Amino acid sequence: MAEEEKKEEIKIPEKFKNIVQEIEKMSVLDLAELVKILEKKFGVSAAAPVAAVPAAASAEAPAEEKSIFNVELTAIGEKKIEVIKAVKDITQKGLKEAKDLVDAAASSPQMVKENVKKEEAEEIKKKIEAAGGKVELK
Repeated sequence: MAEEEKKEEIKIPEKFKNIVQEIEKMSVLDLAELVKILEKKFGVSAAAPVAAVPAAASAEAPAEEKSIFNVELTAIGEKKIEVIKAVKDITQKGLKEAKDLVDAAASSPQMVKENVKKEEAEEIKKKIEAAGGKVELK
């Protein structure tokens, strides 16, 4: 019933009424064939404008809507023990595992936690930076 209401709302100019009536009588296969013929006849593509819009929207959306992050320890700082304690608390790992992770971060960035929500990632970053380490959210 909603479709019928929408059809009533659309005002078709007099010059297009016959064409619209003919199109309404066609099957989906006939319409698809008609579109292909019109594309060839006029050298246009009905799909191009439709495909361009989602591509532009998807290019912008991930940057704005990123909600899952990986937390990477990039530097230890001068308070290594404090950073180890923070990493141990955050990762729920044992002392040795936390120490190994922090020691490895001295030479190359190490992943502290993966696939966390933005709020949790920000909280982890604050804890490690308060302890003297440096963190990157990716």
